[in-house]
Amino acid sequence: MGVDKAPTEKGRQAARGLHDSAAKEEKKTEAQKGSDLAKGADRFDERSRSSDGKSAAAKQRPKK
Repeated sequence: MGVDKAPTEKGRQAARGLHDSAAKEEKKTEAQKGSDLAKGADRFDERSRSSDGKSAAAKQRPKK
């Protein structure tokens, strides 16, 4: 749900707070890392690979 799509004002305020908090945390992490974090599909692959060294595609079972 988007920040402006919450049904109540309280929900919109909570969504804005969460959005701002996430952005702040991302900037902090990027500053510590020294480079931008990967976005979208690249981020998914990066996070998946970091856990065990395999890409997400390598973990998929072939269809029978």
